[in-house]
Amino acid sequence: MEKINLLTERLTVRELTYTDAAFILRLLNEPSFIDNIADKGVRNLDDAKNYLLAGPLASYKNYGFGLFRVGLREDDTVIGIAGLLKRDFLDDVDLGYALLPEFCGFGYAYEVNSALLDYAKNKIVLKTVVAIVTPNNNRSIKLLRKLGFHADGTISYPDDNEILNLYRINLT
Repeated sequence: MEKINLLTERLTVRELTYTDAAFILRLLNEPSFIDNIADKGVRNLDDAKNYLLAGPLASYKNYGFGLFRVGLREDDTVIGIAGLLKRDFLDDVDLGYALLPEFCGFGYAYEVNSALLDYAKNKIVLKTVVAIVTPNNNRSIKLLRKLGFHADGTISYPDDNEILNLYRINLT
């Protein structure tokens, strides 16, 4: 599968590389990331590189997609990650994203995830995409509904048995 390189009106989306390790270190230690997603235990640049190797880079190799780097189109300032994940405990591909706090509230998450759903439908040819979200993450729940997802029950996250809301969108 070809490498992803998407452009939206305001954003660039491309595969993460080791050169993104400093950004990953910062993003994964943001309180909002830890509270709404998880503490990935990434505490230094080596941890960030290992996260990239075991996560996004492995996913590109295994599935042709994964979490991608999201930048501003005007100057390529990195603002977050977004992508499609194949998780062992989910039957369908999962949409995930995280933005640095200073870039939240400007419509970037909607813009990038709309482009990724289009990519999932037209390039990967997926029929369904799911999303998992903590029950108190109202901002993400609102975004998922705006994107066209509907609630589809709950799921227990295998690592810590946390109960998460499951959302689903039919792309056909």
